[in-house]
Amino acid sequence: MGWARKILRVNLTAGTVKSEPLNMDWAQKYLGSRGLGTKYLVEEIDPKVDPLSPDNKLIFATGPLTGTMASTGGRYTVITKGALTGAIACSNSGGFFGAELKFAGWDMIIFEGRAPSPVFLFVEDGNARLLPADHLWGKSVWDTEHEIKAQLQDPLVRVSTIGVAGEKGVKYACIVNDLHRAAGRSGVGTVMGSKNLKAVAVRGTEGVKIRDFPGFLKASETAKGVLAGNAVTGQGLPTYGTQVLMNVINETGAMPTRNHRDIQFEGAHKISAEAMAEKRPTDGKSNLVANQACFGCTIACGRVSMIDKTHYTVVNRPQYWGASGGLEYEAAWALGSNTGVDDLEALTFANFICNEQGMDPISFGATVSAAMELYETGALTKEQTGGIELRFGSAEALTQLAELTGKGEGFGAEIGLGSKRLCEKYGHPEFHMGVKGQEFPAYDSRGIQGMGLTYATSNRGACHLRSYTVASEVLGIPEKTDPLATDGKAGLVKAFQDATAAFDSAGICIFTSFAWTLQDVAPQVDAAIEGGWSVDRMVETGERIWNLERQFNLAAGFTAADDTLPKRLLTEEANSGPAKGRVNDLGKMLPEYYDIRGWTPDGVPTNETLARLAL
Repeated sequence: MGWARKILRVNLTAGTVKSEPLNMDWAQKYLGSRGLGTKYLVEEIDPKVDPLSPDNKLIFATGPLTGTMASTGGRYTVITKGALTGAIACSNSGGFFGAELKFAGWDMIIFEGRAPSPVFLFVEDGNARLLPADHLWGKSVWDTEHEIKAQLQDPLVRVSTIGVAGEKGVKYACIVNDLHRAAGRSGVGTVMGSKNLKAVAVRGTEGVKIRDFPGFLKASETAKGVLAGNAVTGQGLPTYGTQVLMNVINETGAMPTRNHRDIQFEGAHKISAEAMAEKRPTDGKSNLVANQACFGCTIACGRVSMIDKTHYTVVNRPQYWGASGGLEYEAAWALGSNTGVDDLEALTFANFICNEQGMDPISFGATVSAAMELYETGALTKEQTGGIELRFGSAEALTQLAELTGKGEGFGAEIGLGSKRLCEKYGHPEFHMGVKGQEFPAYDSRGIQGMGLTYATSNRGACHLRSYTVASEVLGIPEKTDPLATDGKAGLVKAFQDATAAFDSAGICIFTSFAWTLQDVAPQVDAAIEGGWSVDRMVETGERIWNLERQFNLAAGFTAADDTLPKRLLTEEANSGPAKGRVNDLGKMLPEYYDIRGWTPDGVPTNETLARLAL
C-alpha cells in the first residue's frame, strides 16, 4: 500500500517497455522517490560513466505519499548522473505529473540506452508504449505539451518534456512538466536529450491505495492544520511566494550580487514580491496575476505572471502576452541581482524563456553573471560575444542571451556550457561561483555561514534544497541561530540534510518543512505503507540516503578536495551589511561535519558508519 509496487523499464535502444515488480527490500530501506531511485541508479550504472553515454540511466521516481491527500503530495524526482556536474543528480518537481504517474500505477520509470531517433513515452494506466517524436524534435516545452495533448486527443494527459535546450546539449537543461514546473538542476534534461527522449505523457485513473485510511486521514488533516497555522506556509508563501525572501535576504546582507562581488543589491526592491504586486503605470495591471498550487498543495506558493505588453521584449510578440509561470525567488535573484539587472519585466521574460526551452534559471543567470565579469575584465570581447555588450545591469544582454542559449545559438552556445566550463575556457576559473561544477543559489555564505557548509558538502553540487539552514539562521525555524556564527553549524547542516532526504523520498514538497518536522511526516508515511515508520526510522533513512549518494560521488572520482568554496568566498571580505568584513569560515566547520557524519578526515564514510546504516 502507498507504493504501487511496480516499475516500468524502458530500453530506448531496443524500443522495449516492460513492467517489473518493485524491489520491496530496497523500498523498506530507501522509502521512495529520491532515495529509492538513487538506490536503483547506484546498483545499475558505473559511477564513472559519461553522463551523456547510453550507459547512463534516467529515472523518474515517485514517493509513497505521491498522489495521496497528503499536502503537497504531487512530487516526483528525476535521478541520473548529472550532465552539468558528473555527480549524482537528483532533481525534484511539483505540478501534477508525479501524481498522474502514481495514478497510472507506477512507482518509477527507468530509461536506459539511447533511441535511434526521437521518441516519447505514452503511459496510460497499465499500458505504455514508445511513439515517434520526430515531429516534436526542435519544438519548445510549450509547443510539445500542446501537440502531445492534441495528438493523444486527451486534454487531461500530463506531460513532462525537454525543450530545445535539452536537445542542443545545454549543460543545465531541465525537464519541465505542466508548462512551468521543473526538475530543474544539474542537467537532467541534458541527459534526457542525449537519449533522444523528448517527453513522457501520462494518463492515470487507478488511484493510490493506503494501508490505514482512517489513520492516514487523521494524520494528514492534522498536518494540514500545522501548515495553515504557520506564518510561512499559511501566510508568507501563499501571499508572496518564495519572492517574500528578496528584501529579507538583501537586508540580511547575503544577496549575491554581480557574480558575488557584492552581497547587497541596490535594486532588490524593484524585483521583489512587493514590486510584482504593484500596479504598472503603463496599463494599471500588476506583473503578478495569481498564485497557483501544485497537486494536493495547501500552500500555493507558485506565481503566475503577465509581462507588460509595451515592454521591449514582447511589444510585437503576442505569443508572450499570456499568463505563465512567474518569477520565484531563486530565478529573480539569478536573473536579477546576480547580473545587476533590476528590470522586472525583463526578468519575467527571461524566466518565460527558461520555462519555454527548458533551462535552469539559476545556472543560466549565474553563467551570464560570470560572463559579464569576464567581459568587464577584458577576458571576453564584443567580437567573441557576437556583438553583445555583456555589462552588469544590461537587461538587453540578459534577454538576448536567454533566447540564444535556449536555442543553442551564437554566444548562447557558450553560455550553455555552464559557468565552470565557460570560465575555464576563457582563462578565469576563479570566476565560477559554485561547487562541484554547479552554480550557487541565492544566498552568499559570507552572510549566512551555515550555507557555506551546506554548499560545500552537497552531493549534487551547490544547492540550497539539500540543507536549507536559512530557515534557522534567518527565519528562526525551528529555532534561531546566528547567521554569522560557525559553532553548531555542522550539526545543523547534517540534521537538515538527513531530514530533507526523508521529506524528498516520501514524495512531498520540502517547503512543508518550514512548518513540519518529521514528527508530522512520519505518521502520514506510517499510515500509508507497511513497515512501521517512526521518526527515528525516517531520520535513519535520510542518513542512509545521504551516505549512499556520497558513496556514488566518491566512486565517480570526487574527493574531499571538492568539498570547498570558491576563493572569493573564502578570502574576499564581504563589503557591506551585517557581514561586512567576513569571509566564510568553512575550514572551521568542515572537520567537525566529517566527524559528526562518521566519516574519515578525508570525507569517506567509515566501515562502522556503513555497517550501522546497512550500506
